[in-house]
Amino acid sequence: MRNFLANLLLITVSFVFCVLAAEGAIRIIDGQSVVALALPEVNSSQGVDTTGGHLDEIPRAASVDRALFFSDPPPLPNRTKPPKEWEEMYQRLQANQSGPNPFLPWDMYKAWNSVFVGDPCKHDYLKGAPGQLYVYDPPDGKTRPFFRFLPNATSPDGLVTNEFGWRGPPVQFQRKPKSVRIVFVGASTVAEIHPLPYSGPEYLTNWLNRWAKARNIDVTFEVLNAGRESINANDIAPIIRDEVAPTMPDLVVYYEGGNQLDLSTIVKKVPVAKPEPAGKLARFLRDAGDYSALARRAEGLTSGAEWPKPAYETTWPEGLDEMDPDITRKDLPIHLSEIIANLDQIRTDLAAVGSDLSVASFHWLAKEGLVVDAAKQKAILHTLNIRYFPYTYRDLERMTKFEDRVFAKYDAKYGLPFIDIAKYMPYDPNLFSDGIHNTPPGIKLRAWIAMQQLVPIIEKHLADGSWPRTVPPMPAQHPAFTVPPRLIKFTCSAS
Repeated sequence: MRNFLANLLLITVSFVFCVLAAEGAIRIIDGQSVVALALPEVNSSQGVDTTGGHLDEIPRAASVDRALFFSDPPPLPNRTKPPKEWEEMYQRLQANQSGPNPFLPWDMYKAWNSVFVGDPCKHDYLKGAPGQLYVYDPPDGKTRPFFRFLPNATSPDGLVTNEFGWRGPPVQFQRKPKSVRIVFVGASTVAEIHPLPYSGPEYLTNWLNRWAKARNIDVTFEVLNAGRESINANDIAPIIRDEVAPTMPDLVVYYEGGNQLDLSTIVKKVPVAKPEPAGKLARFLRDAGDYSALARRAEGLTSGAEWPKPAYETTWPEGLDEMDPDITRKDLPIHLSEIIANLDQIRTDLAAVGSDLSVASFHWLAKEGLVVDAAKQKAILHTLNIRYFPYTYRDLERMTKFEDRVFAKYDAKYGLPFIDIAKYMPYDPNLFSDGIHNTPPGIKLRAWIAMQQLVPIIEKHLADGSWPRTVPPMPAQHPAFTVPPRLIKFTCSAS
């Protein structure tokens, strides 16, 4: 009996030790994987197709050489080491991510709209800031947009900004002679995840200038990125009016379609339920994954199919043709009537400075029947099944396609160029870091799709002489950024 108990104890201790060792090892590996996600796995400048074979599925403009895809932009010359005090504060904020609404570390390195901030101690979110915030005063005295990125900064999360606080390399406000300036606007799918090395506009600047040089076109191309996360059309309109239009762009590309895709606008009664994967084991592992890396890995052995969704009823506006929508209606679902009102203002503001608008189609990973790798693509499962619960993949896909039809009709109505990203971007989970945002190869492929449709637009303008154009005299400095953000300090009571 004594030997039996001794052996049982030895087996138990050995088992516990092995489990703890495995838990520790997996935490280390997963931690390394998170860091690795921020960098491309392969240097595509070496001629390797990192898109999983999708590169040759994209129709190329006649004058664009396939080899151009393998040219990456140069490193950002304005990337610096963040100030030591920024690094230290970032680490403190990361270590204190607790409570129902914790202040996110990267939000410390934004200039917040002072009207939106008001008294930060009365603000549900901003009161969690570490006793200080950078703020700016909006020209129109209104609350939108809620923030800008800090100008000329490299933040601890890897974001690099220029003189305007836009992501990317340095920019000169005054237009250069014989130049074409294109600006992309949108939310996080334009700004991209901060640690990633490039966003789409950096790829496009590099490709367009190489394309022009190969064809002996005496024009310099600037493709700028005015995107920032968590915004929608109500923010993009004043960003274009106050920040983008003064730069005298030739073309502004609007790429945003996720942050107002609210299916409750067509669902009479949204079911109240808890998002759950199918099967007791999958549910157990999902819950245990909050505490155990080993459980998170085991969760990857479960199905990567869509989770069960409760039944709900959709109500379509009476008389609205889903395949050929009347875009003048005031009852378009998923806030499209509100978006179109903002697009009208944007188009008017850009026309006043001689700029064209393109409302591009929007693509994300919502498709009926989609199955992902539950181990490697858990973020995709959680985006589509938790963030957008209780809506089915089928309805998410349906409404995204409807939104893109509206955007296409808007461009057609006003004679604007339509850049159809959604038509060519694959539904490949390997190109997505979650259900909406792309991995580095996905970002590059999406930029390549835009390139093929931008080149014919550019060629047409070059042929008729409308580009490059002579712009009116511009001041030396952007009028929206003459006053730098200021730092405010505050102390909120614990109550």
